[in-house]
Amino acid sequence: MPLSPLLDVYSNVLLDLDGCVWVGGEATRGAADAIGALRSAGKTVAFITNDSRHSPEEYVRKLWSLGVRASLDEVVTVGGAVQFVLAERGTGATVFVIGSSAVYRHVSDSGQRIVNNTKRAAEAEVVVLAGHDELHFDELRVAVQALLAGAELIATDRDGSYPGSDGMAPGTGAFVAALEYATGTTARVVGKPERQLFDTALDRIGDGRTLVIGDRLDSDLAGAAAAGLDGAIVLSGVTSRQAADAASSPAPVAIADDLHALLLGS
Repeated sequence: MPLSPLLDVYSNVLLDLDGCVWVGGEATRGAADAIGALRSAGKTVAFITNDSRHSPEEYVRKLWSLGVRASLDEVVTVGGAVQFVLAERGTGATVFVIGSSAVYRHVSDSGQRIVNNTKRAAEAEVVVLAGHDELHFDELRVAVQALLAGAELIATDRDGSYPGSDGMAPGTGAFVAALEYATGTTARVVGKPERQLFDTALDRIGDGRTLVIGDRLDSDLAGAAAAGLDGAIVLSGVTSRQAADAASSPAPVAIADDLHALLLGS
C-alpha cells in the first residue's frame, strides 16, 4: 500500500515504541506493514523510547519477533542518554541505581561506581531513577536518604504511566514525583520531552526533514517541539481523541487511531 501524503515532505521518521509500535507484548494493528511501507518508500526509520527496562539489543529482538525489521543503531533508548549524561561528569562518582539490569549496565559503562547493597548506598553522590518491574520500597527509602544528604537526582523521564497488555501501569514519573516531594529535590530528566534523546537519534539518521510519531502529548509531542521537529499523535496508547484534538503549542501535524492508519490511511 502507498504511504499517506503526510509523509511526502519527510525523509526520516522517529517512532516511539510503547503505545505506538506495540502495547505490552503485542504489536499495534498493522504496525509491521506500516513500518515496512516506510522503508519501501525510502524513508529512514529510528526507534526512540523512554522505557529503560530493556537494552537496545532486547528491543531489536522484540521488534523482529513482531515482524518489524530493525538494527541496533536504529534503536535509541533513554538508558543510553543516561550513560551519556553521566560520562559528561567524568568518572568515579558513586551512584545508587533504581532500574533494570540494562540501566545498571549503562551506569557502569559510563565509568561510575555503583554502590547499591553497600554501606555507602545512602551516601551516593548521584541517584539514577528509572522505573522497573521489581521496584521495591527499600530502593526509594535509600534514595531519599542519599538525596537528603546532597545527592543529585537523574531520572530517565516523567511519564506518569505507560500502557500494558493488562491496562495502565505507573511510570517512572510517578516515582520521580515521590522522591521530589519527599526531599525537595528537583530531578534532572534526560529522556523525552528533553531533547537529548531526539538529538542522539538525529545524529544517527542524517539529514532531511524528520517526523516524530508517538502516543503522548507530554513527552513525544512536546519533545519533538523541543528538538524543532514536527510531531504526530496516534491514539493506540495513552492519549484520547479529545485531548489530541485540543492540543496546541505545539499541535500535532496529524492524529490517527494507530500507526497503520496514520501511515497508510486505513
